[in-house]
Amino acid sequence: MTATLSPSAANETATPATEKLTMAGALGAALRDALTDDPSVVIYGEDVGPLGGVFRVTDGLAADFGPERVWDSPLAESGIVGTAIGMAMAGMRPVVEMQFDAFSYPAFEQVVSHVAKMRNRTRGAVELPMVIRIPTAGAIGGVEHHSDSSEAYWASTPGLTVVMPSNPADAYSMLRQAIDSQDPVVFMEPKSRYWMRGEVTRGADAELPLSSARVVREGTDVTLIAYGASVRTAMDAATRGAEEGLSVEVVDLRSLSPFDDETVSASVRKTSRAAVIHEAAQFGGYGAEVAARVTERNFHWLDAPILRIAGFDTPYPSPKLEEFYLPTAERVLAALDTWEW
Repeated sequence: MTATLSPSAANETATPATEKLTMAGALGAALRDALTDDPSVVIYGEDVGPLGGVFRVTDGLAADFGPERVWDSPLAESGIVGTAIGMAMAGMRPVVEMQFDAFSYPAFEQVVSHVAKMRNRTRGAVELPMVIRIPTAGAIGGVEHHSDSSEAYWASTPGLTVVMPSNPADAYSMLRQAIDSQDPVVFMEPKSRYWMRGEVTRGADAELPLSSARVVREGTDVTLIAYGASVRTAMDAATRGAEEGLSVEVVDLRSLSPFDDETVSASVRKTSRAAVIHEAAQFGGYGAEVAARVTERNFHWLDAPILRIAGFDTPYPSPKLEEFYLPTAERVLAALDTWEW
């Protein structure tokens, strides 16, 4: 396929440039730069073409690169992923969008049975360099099926890389890394952070491997483990905790699978206490795996059981009840108060 580029788009990634972008803008910039740099990259999904996506992440891409590189798909998530499998097997790099997290479930069988298993099934002979973008989580006032937290489904599936950025800079660099990967990546985007602004350096090498966590705030008393939208919640709790004399370290996981044991364990062994925060329901949630994994590797360094601060064990509520469902800094600090210090 031949790319149709605007003059500005053709030179956009010549040298690294830092600019202030929203997370949605950073993701769009990553997609634009990937399309510019690699003619095998194609983007499609529901309304990602002329409309630019419901969150405007793909705004302007169809106009600049043409309908052979960026196009609207039918409203059929299983078909979207199924065709991407074939494209990836044929040497292309498809980036597909599920539009909303709860819309991705019709594609579940394709992802679990084929996307995740293709390399293993073929003894490494067939690679699937494809990215499945999934806008995820809540706090946007979405109605049923428009706010969900499905990360545990994907992270529990061997053969998938599952990542979730928490800020614009990571959104850009991690999406570029995901597109460049020879293995399939489920790229989860916290919807409530699409309008968060930050500095993004385009065209530069990523600071960390895609699978690495990052300590985003140093502390000595307790480690808060978070990802996606919950990183801001953890940071707010750390700021309020500091006012009460509590030194909180915050670890942004970034990658849910694979898990960065080294970074997390180093933090937990320093503080001797840990809590994990996520928006999904607590029972069977991703935090249970984190708590088990951290306990197994750091039991003799722990002064207290690992806490989980999560959504409640109910279906995601209506918009008017979101504020009661989602973890907050107050809930985090209240949970920490249950320990004997």
